[in-house]
Amino acid sequence: MEWRGARYADTPTVEVRTWIDAPPERVWALVSDIGLMPEMSDELRSVEWLDGATGPAPGARFVGRSKHDALGEWAATSQVVECEPPRVFAWAVGDPDEPSATWRFRVEPRDGGTELSQWMRLGPGRSGLSLAIDRMPDKEQKIVFVRMREFERNMAATLERLKKRAEA
Repeated sequence: MEWRGARYADTPTVEVRTWIDAPPERVWALVSDIGLMPEMSDELRSVEWLDGATGPAPGARFVGRSKHDALGEWAATSQVVECEPPRVFAWAVGDPDEPSATWRFRVEPRDGGTELSQWMRLGPGRSGLSLAIDRMPDKEQKIVFVRMREFERNMAATLERLKKRAEA
């Protein structure tokens, strides 16, 4: 990720892609299984559906518990905002109208396999990162850059783990 001087209010994004030697339906089954995600992520510790939901559907909610060395531990409720099997699975963290982040997996058939992308947008709603920016407003751009670079690195690791699982 290159320096762009983004601020939180700019709602910066990051996207990572990989090609997987498996059919889109197999990849979709993995990315839409939120219970599997803690095994794929360096920060996410646990996930569970809420309100009786048992799988991805528009409006379904789930809670994720995460841990980060610098940010501590937290839980966040998310809502599925896009669910188009076997193509798109996306969720908003916090208020879907003003999320602290939005995450999306996109699954596309390509060259006899699947291209998988993971995308995220920070903001516009407040998050734990907002607290760090409040304490050090003169370092906002650096704080945002470092966190976006962490997201990019973690997303690349997540996609690699998903690729290995799908190709096994």
